[in-house]
Amino acid sequence: MSKRVVRRKRKQSGFVLFLAMLIMFMVVAACTVRSIGLYRKSKELKVVKANLETQLQEANIKSEQLKEKELYMQTKDYIEDEAKNKLGLVYPDEIVIKPKDSDD
Repeated sequence: MSKRVVRRKRKQSGFVLFLAMLIMFMVVAACTVRSIGLYRKSKELKVVKANLETQLQEANIKSEQLKEKELYMQTKDYIEDEAKNKLGLVYPDEIVIKPKDSDD
């Protein structure tokens, strides 16, 4: 009887070792697949980050241009330019010369 018990233990220990190796392999495979997915996601996020940083720089430049335009719009020069261009107003001592429209 002792030989049967020894053989069963050997068979059981081999089976347990096989199961442990199989489980370990599955865990390693799952970790590898997950890490590959995370690596791809990281690359995508870096591209998105670069695009957003570019958009932020463009927005900052546009903001500075708008601030400069706002300051110009508060000057007397802007008011004079608008009065001349849109309303056709001139100073009394100015002479306005306009090109003749050609009717072809």
